[in-house]
Amino acid sequence: MTIDQFNFAGKKAIVRVDFNVPLDENGKITDDTRIRGALPTLKKVLADGGALIIMSHMGKPKGKVNPKLSLGQIVDAVSDALGTKVQFAPDCAKAKEAADALKPGEVLLLENLRFYPEEEGKPVGVEKGTPEFDEAKKVLKESQKEFAKTLASYADCYIMDAFGTAHRKHASTAVIDQFFDKDSRMLGYLMEKEVKAVDAVLGDIKRPFIAIMGGSKVSSKIGIIENLLGKVDKLILCGGMTYTFSKAHGGEVGKSICELDKLDVALGVEELAKKNGVELVMAPDAICAPEFSNDAPQSVYPSNAIPADLEGLDAGPEAQKIFTEAIKGCKTILWNGPAGVFEFDNFCDGSRAIGNAIAEATAEGAFSLIGGGDSVACVNKFGLADKVSYISTGGGALLEAIEGKVLPGIAAINE
Repeated sequence: MTIDQFNFAGKKAIVRVDFNVPLDENGKITDDTRIRGALPTLKKVLADGGALIIMSHMGKPKGKVNPKLSLGQIVDAVSDALGTKVQFAPDCAKAKEAADALKPGEVLLLENLRFYPEEEGKPVGVEKGTPEFDEAKKVLKESQKEFAKTLASYADCYIMDAFGTAHRKHASTAVIDQFFDKDSRMLGYLMEKEVKAVDAVLGDIKRPFIAIMGGSKVSSKIGIIENLLGKVDKLILCGGMTYTFSKAHGGEVGKSICELDKLDVALGVEELAKKNGVELVMAPDAICAPEFSNDAPQSVYPSNAIPADLEGLDAGPEAQKIFTEAIKGCKTILWNGPAGVFEFDNFCDGSRAIGNAIAEATAEGAFSLIGGGDSVACVNKFGLADKVSYISTGGGALLEAIEGKVLPGIAAINE
């Protein structure tokens, strides 16, 4: 069943969205991309004459109530975006009465799903890898099913529209579907768009194909990096992982972030790139500072010769030129992860250079796919959102889809 084929008139629809939006210290949303992305699906239900129950997670509360991660903080923003008053259920597992009372056209937002350990199915307070952990996980799996059943009881149909969590086997993404028949569960518009965007990259690759992978750790990206080395013509590795590669060759990286236990992994990536004929591009220089602060004094050093009292916080001027040149002329572009601490205005030039180069290539006919919260925030910060082909709401999900993995949140709908 597709969302366009379904008539929501007189029905209650429970929709899994990804409203894990960034908040400032006052609880105000700093980037509403994910809320705006869900609007077509939510408005379709209301336009048909249905009632909406919206569920999402926020942050990583690890199965405990955390007021700083309450979805209550975004009720007004969601109301404004939808153009209708949104009610709030302060306990997602005890919202049956509120859901039953919903009339067509009304909207209920449930509290953070991850306040319950059953959502993720991860035991809390038990050390991973122990017999106790395995036993707790087994017990939690049963209660996860009950939790999903409770959520399902609120509605007549289920819509999965949270691409950002589609790679997780969570109660609200890959368990709840079994409580709805095949004609009452479907993907939302955002999910459909995301799947098509991934297919556009992998199903019809126009070359040269370049991927730009940023972020702090090689370990968190190694799977996707290895997979991409079998697909791309060029690969830019930037951000904090730069210093792990520098260290692997005996370089000095000062106080920069560095995974000392992944030096062999870094060398392995270089070897695989060479074997596959992929041009591997990394920053030869870095903008450094004595402390992690926007106002810290800047200095430029080679990425492999950073003084002991400094840390690299952005790609240097030479790196910016090299990145720009590497992107120029490419026909397929994937960007996941910034080149530095882009949140600091004084250390965002590396990421800005990448964004501008992608925008220029897109204007010349390239297909550019931007994925991951930080990359999306970069594009929005630099005013480039309308100058790239597609902005994905998912980071991990996008990368796993590109790795060729089947996403549980999609598989569950199609079973």
